[in-house]
Order: sequence, then structure tokens, then C-alpha cells
Amino acid sequence: MGNTFKTALLLTALTLLLMAIGRAFGGQNGMLLALVIAAATNFVAYFFSDKIALATYRARPVTREELPRAYEVVERLTQKIGIPMPKLYVIPTDSPNAFATGRNPHHASVAMTQGILNLLNDEELEGVLAHELGHVNNRDILISSIAATIAGAITFVSRFGFFFGGMQDRDDRRGGVGALLMLILAPIAAMLIQLAVSRSREYQADATGAHFTGNPYALASALSKLDAYSRRLPMQATPSTAHLFIIQPFLGMNFGSLFSTHPPIAKRIERLTGRPAEFMQ
Repeated sequence: MGNTFKTALLLTALTLLLMAIGRAFGGQNGMLLALVIAAATNFVAYFFSDKIALATYRARPVTREELPRAYEVVERLTQKIGIPMPKLYVIPTDSPNAFATGRNPHHASVAMTQGILNLLNDEELEGVLAHELGHVNNRDILISSIAATIAGAITFVSRFGFFFGGMQDRDDRRGGVGALLMLILAPIAAMLIQLAVSRSREYQADATGAHFTGNPYALASALSKLDAYSRRLPMQATPSTAHLFIIQPFLGMNFGSLFSTHPPIAKRIERLTGRPAEFMQ
């Protein structure tokens, strides 16, 4: 129920924000146009946010023959959990990471980078996949996917406003408003994501995954490896989709803390094992 309310709140917030921007730039007609754009964006966010996230990272679907190792694990876990088999995707990057997306367990996808497949052993990979299926089972994926699409839309509007403002005459008051949009809207996008996607969901998915594998140390070991290797080879991600991943990807100095939606890896390992993270080494 909480996620349903948050989803409605996000979609409403986007609509009101776009209408306010439309009114500022185009009066009554601008507001009506913004309402049409908002309705279209809301539709796309609900039904296609998963496809947008997958396309952003050039994820390609894989068959059982191509990736039997992951298929066997996911099949075993979904039967145990009691959810449908999701579609599996591979992201062509050596940086190790993974995410789940979709609007419900019947329309779910799990994407893994090539790097995570190369890095983790079978038990650790099972821990990561169980974590992602934990997000599916906990119904996190809809709100996470919609938040990504909406934050992306707000960021796009802010950039458009910045360029629009730059093209206006210096004496034109709207030019100054347009230039300020980028500064104002990016933090709003970040705030919306953080309101919708609490850090506790990562702890919950860790706990759910560990419960279904019966092996919290495998996920803890995977998180330790992912943390170390992703620092050497960071995943280049967009701020609006960073919260989808199992560990925080690299966003650059400007966005790192602003869009931080992941609890510290050391805290997650400690919760999984009951011991400080340094004992994982």
C-alpha cells in the first residue's frame, strides 16, 4: 500500500511541476500543453519505465543456452519464493553491478553486467540474484522504475530550461527563469527519488535474499567484492537510474551525495553477518 501511494504521489508531483513550468513560460496554453505532456509521461513511466532503464544501459536479453549458470539459480529461487520467472538481461560493461526492474512480478526483468558474471563465484552470484528477486518479491521495482523515469524527465526539463534561458535576450525575465531551472530542478529530482526510494529497501532486499538462499555470507562476500572492484572500474550511470543498482554506481562529484540512495556497504555487510565488514576480508 505504501508503494502504491508513493507511485501516485510521484506521478501527481510530476504533473503539477510540469504544469507550473508550462504556465511560467506559456501562460494558459503552456499549462495545457504541459498537462498533455505530463499525461503522456505518466503513461510511459508506468508501462515502459523498465524498458527505458534497460535501453539506457544497452542491456540485451539472454537465453538459457547463453547463460545457464544464472538461469538455473533464478529458476530455483523463483520456485522457492513463489514468483514468476523474470526476463534476464546482460549489460555490456566490465564494471560489476546488477538491477531489477518492472511494474510487478509478472513483468519483471533482472539485468547483470558482464563484469559481475566474471567477478563472482556461483554462491556469490546466487546471493546477488536473490537480492534482486527480493526487490521483485517486496514490490520495490515499480516505484524504483517510475522514480527513474520521472527523475529523468525532470532532469531533461531542467536542461531544456537551461538552454532555453541561455537563448533568451538578457533583458527578458523569462531567460533568467529558464537558466535557474537547471539549478532548481535537479535537486527536486533527487529529493523525489529519495522520498520514493528509501535506503531501507536495500537492507530489506539483502535480508530477503539471504533468507531465501540461507547463506547471508555469500551475499556479504559479493557486496565486499563489488564494492572493491567497482571503485577500480566504476559503472558510469545516470543520476536518475543510479538507485536501481545493487551498489551505488559512479555519478561524478556533482551528483554523488545528492543522488545517494544506498546505505554504506559496510553497514549492509554488518547487518547480513552480524560482524563488522573488515572481518569479510
